[in-house]
Amino acid sequence: MPKPIPVPDELSKPFWDAANEGRLVIHHCKDCDTLQHPPRPRCRDCGSENLEWKEVSGKGRISTCMVIDDGRIGRMHPDQPFNLATIILDEDPRVNMYSNIPGVPVRQAPEGAAVEVFFEEVSPTQKVPEWRLVG
Repeated sequence: MPKPIPVPDELSKPFWDAANEGRLVIHHCKDCDTLQHPPRPRCRDCGSENLEWKEVSGKGRISTCMVIDDGRIGRMHPDQPFNLATIILDEDPRVNMYSNIPGVPVRQAPEGAAVEVFFEEVSPTQKVPEWRLVG
Protein backbone atom coordinates (compact mmCIF):
# COMPACT_ATOMS: atom_id res chain seq x y z
CA MET A 1 0.00 0.00 0.00
CA PRO A 2 1.41 3.45 -0.87
CA LYS A 3 2.45 5.98 1.74
CA PRO A 4 0.41 9.14 2.35
CA ILE A 5 0.69 11.75 -0.38
CA PRO A 6 0.90 15.38 0.74
CA VAL A 7 -1.76 17.77 -0.49
CA PRO A 8 0.00 21.15 -0.69
CA ASP A 9 -1.91 24.29 0.13
CA GLU A 10 -0.96 27.78 -1.05
CA LEU A 11 1.42 28.31 1.87
CA SER A 12 3.24 24.94 1.67
CA LYS A 13 3.34 24.52 -2.13
CA PRO A 14 6.88 25.99 -2.51
CA PHE A 15 8.16 23.47 0.07
CA TRP A 16 6.68 20.53 -1.85
CA ASP A 17 7.77 21.91 -5.24
CA ALA A 18 11.36 22.16 -3.95
CA ALA A 19 11.15 18.58 -2.62
CA ASN A 20 10.23 17.45 -6.13
CA GLU A 21 13.44 19.15 -7.31
CA GLY A 22 15.51 17.41 -4.61
CA ARG A 23 15.94 20.57 -2.52
CA LEU A 24 15.06 21.21 1.12
CA VAL A 25 13.72 24.72 1.70
CA ILE A 26 12.55 26.26 4.96
CA HIS A 27 10.53 29.39 5.65
CA HIS A 28 12.90 32.26 6.54
CA CYS A 29 12.06 35.65 8.06
CA LYS A 30 14.01 38.38 6.29
CA ASP A 31 13.45 40.81 9.17
CA CYS A 32 14.83 38.81 12.12
CA ASP A 33 16.66 35.94 10.32
CA THR A 34 14.46 33.21 11.86
CA LEU A 35 13.92 29.82 10.22
CA GLN A 36 10.59 28.12 10.84
CA HIS A 37 8.89 24.90 9.85
CA PRO A 38 6.14 24.19 9.13
CA PRO A 39 5.56 27.40 7.18
CA ARG A 40 3.28 30.03 8.68
CA PRO A 41 1.87 33.29 7.34
CA ARG A 42 3.89 35.25 9.93
CA CYS A 43 7.26 34.84 11.63
CA ARG A 44 6.99 32.96 14.90
CA ASP A 45 9.52 35.30 16.54
CA CYS A 46 8.77 38.84 15.34
CA GLY A 47 5.38 38.49 13.60
CA SER A 48 6.68 39.82 10.28
CA GLU A 49 5.08 38.79 7.01
CA ASN A 50 8.41 39.41 5.23
CA LEU A 51 9.10 35.71 4.62
CA GLU A 52 10.98 33.86 1.91
CA TRP A 53 12.01 30.28 1.17
CA LYS A 54 15.63 29.50 1.98
CA GLU A 55 17.47 26.38 0.84
CA VAL A 56 19.22 24.60 3.72
CA SER A 57 21.96 21.96 3.81
CA GLY A 58 19.73 18.97 4.51
CA LYS A 59 21.94 17.91 7.41
CA GLY A 60 20.83 17.39 10.99
CA ARG A 61 20.69 15.08 13.99
CA ILE A 62 18.16 12.73 15.53
CA SER A 63 16.84 14.54 18.58
CA THR A 64 14.40 11.90 19.80
CA CYS A 65 12.89 8.71 18.49
CA MET A 66 9.87 6.60 19.30
CA VAL A 67 8.21 3.59 17.73
CA ILE A 68 4.76 3.70 16.17
CA ASP A 69 3.11 0.35 16.81
CA ASP A 70 -0.51 1.29 16.14
CA GLY A 71 -0.78 4.59 14.28
CA ARG A 72 -3.90 6.24 12.91
CA ILE A 73 -2.73 6.70 9.31
CA GLY A 74 -4.26 3.74 7.50
CA ARG A 75 -1.82 3.87 4.58
CA MET A 76 1.06 3.38 7.06
CA HIS A 77 -0.42 0.31 8.80
CA PRO A 78 1.50 -2.17 6.61
CA ASP A 79 4.78 -0.54 7.73
CA GLN A 80 4.06 -0.83 11.46
CA PRO A 81 5.90 -0.88 13.70
CA PHE A 82 8.23 1.88 12.47
CA ASN A 83 10.55 4.48 13.94
CA LEU A 84 9.39 8.07 14.17
CA ALA A 85 12.35 10.35 14.74
CA THR A 86 12.44 14.07 15.38
CA ILE A 87 15.20 15.62 13.29
CA ILE A 88 16.77 18.94 14.23
CA LEU A 89 18.44 20.87 11.42
CA ASP A 90 22.09 21.87 11.69
CA GLU A 91 21.13 25.42 10.66
CA ASP A 92 18.73 25.89 13.58
CA PRO A 93 17.95 23.37 16.35
CA ARG A 94 14.49 24.94 16.73
CA VAL A 95 13.51 23.60 13.29
CA ASN A 96 12.13 20.07 13.62
CA MET A 97 11.23 17.61 10.90
CA TYR A 98 10.08 14.01 11.21
CA SER A 99 11.22 10.79 9.57
CA ASN A 100 10.88 7.05 9.95
CA ILE A 101 14.64 6.77 9.22
CA PRO A 102 14.33 4.25 6.34
CA GLY A 103 16.75 1.35 6.55
CA VAL A 104 17.13 1.53 10.32
CA PRO A 105 15.54 -1.35 12.23
CA VAL A 106 12.77 -0.54 14.69
CA ARG A 107 14.04 0.67 18.06
CA GLN A 108 17.56 1.10 16.69
CA ALA A 109 17.55 4.73 15.55
CA PRO A 110 20.38 6.24 17.62
CA GLU A 111 19.52 9.55 19.29
CA GLY A 112 22.14 12.18 18.49
CA ALA A 113 23.18 10.47 15.24
CA ALA A 114 23.94 12.60 12.19
CA VAL A 115 21.42 12.36 9.35
CA GLU A 116 20.99 13.80 5.87
CA VAL A 117 17.92 14.39 3.78
CA PHE A 118 16.95 12.45 0.68
CA PHE A 119 13.73 12.59 -1.28
CA GLU A 120 11.41 9.61 -1.58
CA GLU A 121 8.88 9.41 -4.38
CA VAL A 122 5.43 8.70 -2.92
CA SER A 123 3.55 9.26 -6.18
CA PRO A 124 4.49 9.98 -9.79
CA THR A 125 4.07 13.69 -9.02
CA GLN A 126 5.34 14.03 -5.45
CA LYS A 127 8.51 13.44 -3.45
CA VAL A 128 8.80 13.85 0.31
CA PRO A 129 11.88 14.55 2.43
CA GLU A 130 13.09 11.58 4.44
CA TRP A 131 16.25 11.24 6.50
CA ARG A 132 18.99 8.63 6.58
CA LEU A 133 21.95 8.03 8.87
CA VAL A 134 25.25 9.52 7.71
CA GLY A 135 28.05 6.98 7.36
